[in-house]
Amino acid sequence: MTHTRIAAGVAVVAAVAIGAYFYLRPAAGQVAFQGWVEAYLIFVSPDEVGRVEVLSVREGDAVETGAALFALDADLQRAAVAENEAAVINARQTFDRARELLKKSVGSQKAFDDAEAALRSAEARLNSAKTRLERRRVNSPATGTIQEVYFRAGEQVPAGRPIVSLLPPDNVRVRFFVPQAKLPTIHIGDRVAVTCDGCASDLVARVSFISAQAEFTPPVIYSQEERARLVFRVEATPERPADLRTGQPVSVALQGAAGESHARK
Repeated sequence: MTHTRIAAGVAVVAAVAIGAYFYLRPAAGQVAFQGWVEAYLIFVSPDEVGRVEVLSVREGDAVETGAALFALDADLQRAAVAENEAAVINARQTFDRARELLKKSVGSQKAFDDAEAALRSAEARLNSAKTRLERRRVNSPATGTIQEVYFRAGEQVPAGRPIVSLLPPDNVRVRFFVPQAKLPTIHIGDRVAVTCDGCASDLVARVSFISAQAEFTPPVIYSQEERARLVFRVEATPERPADLRTGQPVSVALQGAAGESHARK
């Protein structure tokens, strides 16, 4: 009786193991590669040097397009606007006098033309000064998540240095490398299965880029199965980018026609 129960138990375990093997093993013809999650950040910088006066976001904040990010001190820009407003007033008065004198045939056409040119030049400088003032307050150019803040309120920022970096969801990519022999198996628009530690089991991405230039296997790729030295970089856009983290190692499965239907499930 005991031997019968043991034999039955072993049979059940074996059946479960065999079932798990056939369930978990890669589908026939499936090819997998190693890669990682890449992010194309947007670095938001001021046009000119200045001190951070207001910082409206923190790392991890979700922002919409047009949301306030930061503002720099604007004393010099406001002064420039006031100075150019005064210049426009003076230039307009000179222009009005020149126009009246020309109408009375007292002034010359040249004096009128010079006054008109001076007025247009003053107005252009005023518009430039106003634009510089407005751009001391910077809004988000896209919807996304603040990844890092490089300068805090009160700190001086050199021109061209970013104050914050922003990651739009559409800028997340799965990057992996394909040996030349396997390159014909993948095409732009193909759907691929993406797996990683602690991730959902149904992650899918669509191939959006295939490099035309070969390169050596990156040293961060460790795989006993892929031994080719020359590979081609491939990128795929995940359908649910929020489920992935930048720099996360992933495995990418090219499943072909059979795997295509599996990936859709």
